[in-house]
Amino acid sequence: MDNHFHLIWQIMNEHAREAVQRDFLRYTSQQILKVLRTEESPIQYDLVVNARDRKHQVWERNSLSISLWSSKVLWEKIDYIHQNPVKAGLCKYSEDYYYSSASFYYSGDRRWDFLVHVDG
Repeated sequence: MDNHFHLIWQIMNEHAREAVQRDFLRYTSQQILKVLRTEESPIQYDLVVNARDRKHQVWERNSLSISLWSSKVLWEKIDYIHQNPVKAGLCKYSEDYYYSSASFYYSGDRRWDFLVHVDG
């Protein structure tokens, strides 16, 4: 997707969801800004906000985070995520979208070695 992404994660041990999400958003925004600066991308200027607590805003404030409390809800969300680029017109089949986990689930593609199947 050109302006957002979906992520399903499992928080391990005793970590708090809020802390994991905060650290993930902070780390990824720092890495995104680093790449934009290195490549001298004009996009970096679109992210300037000069707010009291930050100079740039990469992610939306209060990103949506929901609990996936059942296998049924989990698979509904996975299907939604896989169909998202199809509905956006970025591909005909979900497994054809390069940045999707659909090919991992449908054909065992291991291009993204960090993916773990939700069924174990």
